[in-house]
Amino acid sequence: MHRHVEQEWDLTIAPETVRLFIEKARAISAAVNEDYEDGAEHEIEIGADSRDTHHHDGLAEEETENLTEQELRQLISELNVDEAAELVALAWIGRGDFDAAEFADAVNEARLRGNKRTAKYLLGMPMLGDWLEEGLEAIGA
Repeated sequence: MHRHVEQEWDLTIAPETVRLFIEKARAISAAVNEDYEDGAEHEIEIGADSRDTHHHDGLAEEETENLTEQELRQLISELNVDEAAELVALAWIGRGDFDAAEFADAVNEARLRGNKRTAKYLLGMPMLGDWLEEGLEAIGA
């Protein structure tokens, strides 16, 4: 757990924007069902000796997930260099790569890595929503 740092950060990215990203990242994560068992992901047990295959309109579910991911990807790609670096730094702090007191260092490191693939990098983080939230809390935003 990160301890709260009693320093007021002058963020380029609005905390409300980060909270919107958190909501979208969590929506994407929630769309991924992780409780499938080997080979039985769409089967339901009816009785002791019988099974039925569950069918649903997966296209509608996938479309919603893809739209949310596309929206988040687009929003991240529209950030300027400073905002994108701060967003990455918040994720790193939330993940524990940096302490909140090292926020400026994390931002500088993120800026050095560039902004061209920030959305792809962030969306590759399985707990992005949680890490962003923890990062915001850690810096007191």
